[in-house]
Amino acid sequence: MFNIVLVEPEIPPNTGNIARLCLATGSRLHLVKPLGFSLEDRQLKRAGLDYWDDVDVRTWDSFAELKRAQSSNTRYFFLTTKSGRAYYDVKFHQGDFLVFGRETKGLPENLLARNIDTCITIPMQKTRSLNLANAVAIVLFEATRQQR
Repeated sequence: MFNIVLVEPEIPPNTGNIARLCLATGSRLHLVKPLGFSLEDRQLKRAGLDYWDDVDVRTWDSFAELKRAQSSNTRYFFLTTKSGRAYYDVKFHQGDFLVFGRETKGLPENLLARNIDTCITIPMQKTRSLNLANAVAIVLFEATRQQR
């Protein structure tokens, strides 16, 4: 099982689609507040289809709270466009946490600075970023592929 962390997600359909990805891969979804929507949002439920109730979702008041609840040897990978290390160069392990930021701003700079050694990126040409659900799918399915 992998852990997908969305820090301050803003767009309900993205989170709904990511919830479906988590269900499809047997992963847990962690949502770090503040959320840009209610968990009862119609668009969120629509994107998650009738699967939403089957997704293992945890909500946290802060990333620090999430981290305190995990063991000290937990591995975190922070997805950012500001890294030169490609996601496919990482050997993922079951239980890893893949951390993604807000759709409009990504992860907070101070979080990236504190975790520079575990920042990874999806190499891209001619675009600044990808849709959040697409980015999660790319990295999550690579991690899952490695475990086959």
